[in-house]
Amino acid sequence: MNHIYLDHAASTPMHPRVAEAMMNIMTAQYGNPSSIHAFGREAKRTVSGARDVIAASLGCNPDELVFTGGGTESDNLAIFGAVAARAEKGKHVITTAIEHHAVLHSCQELERQGYEVTYLSVDETGRIKLEELCEAIRPDTVLITMMYANNEVGTIQPIREVGELARQHDILFHTDAVQALGSQPISCRDLPVDLISFSAHKINGPQGVGALYVRRGVTLEARSHGGLQERQRRAGTENIAGIAGFAEALKRISEEGNEHLQHALELRKLLLDQLAVHVGAEHFHVNGHTQHTLPNILNISFPEVSTETMLMNLDMEGIAVASGSACTSGSLEVSHVLKAMNLPEAFLQSAIRFSWGLGNTTEEIITTAEKIGTILERLRNRP
Repeated sequence: MNHIYLDHAASTPMHPRVAEAMMNIMTAQYGNPSSIHAFGREAKRTVSGARDVIAASLGCNPDELVFTGGGTESDNLAIFGAVAARAEKGKHVITTAIEHHAVLHSCQELERQGYEVTYLSVDETGRIKLEELCEAIRPDTVLITMMYANNEVGTIQPIREVGELARQHDILFHTDAVQALGSQPISCRDLPVDLISFSAHKINGPQGVGALYVRRGVTLEARSHGGLQERQRRAGTENIAGIAGFAEALKRISEEGNEHLQHALELRKLLLDQLAVHVGAEHFHVNGHTQHTLPNILNISFPEVSTETMLMNLDMEGIAVASGSACTSGSLEVSHVLKAMNLPEAFLQSAIRFSWGLGNTTEEIITTAEKIGTILERLRNRP
């Protein structure tokens, strides 16, 4: 059976160039970047070189990057580090109801610590309302944390407008750009954002390594202690091979230009067209925004069949898709994102997330639509 992987929003296959760069380091370079001997200096040069490449790709200064263990740690460092550094100003935080659980659970922990958190609602497409944000801002608001693009439905938020509002009120603004990296042109210095979270494994890099952009002048209280690494913002020996792999993944994206984005848009259109043919446009519904959206994510409800049934049937056909975030989809609970969008119950109970990228072909998309049509027809005729 030929397997089809359409869950790139959860994690992407590592690019061969990335694997090669990491293998070269893992087999030939084993010094600690903090050591002063030749082996340590070589390791330090590797980390510094990768930092320069990543900074250039993200449009920031090398000293504005903090390497982490992934997107979740980057979110935690940004949120807890920012509010701790601004404790004298207030204890109010603004976020949205559709954040990744790395942010939502962090905000819930802040509430247990005595902070007040405002959770902005979204419309039926998953976008916030700027007027609601304006009304939520208070004199004691110290942080706004809002994802750049949603990992379940692909909806992109008005990040620039939110950032400008935050600056007008002297509020730190953090955005989780983990899902947007590679699909959206991101220049840290051009965005009115103070803190931005990234992760390598969403762009065909390694799992277990990420970065947090911290704008110059922003004070961030460290969450881990025990060393002077990362300008004392994140203690611990650097993941040299992972950081080098992250740099190689970003370098590849820069070299490709818009080629991978164009391919993603073509696959998106193809999936919708083929579903219309094999399923019928009246038998499925697209969840999310039609324009402000990532090109490589489609969240679709098939009201005639439950999410669990569709997932199981597609898996048996060798097609890997998801019901939502990889951090929660194993539970098969109804998505908090779709709930916040106030979708009809039939859509909530039948949503499937398709996401594609490196290695996916038009043939795979056509096959997927055909299999979905066959599955639905079989279930309709089930005695």
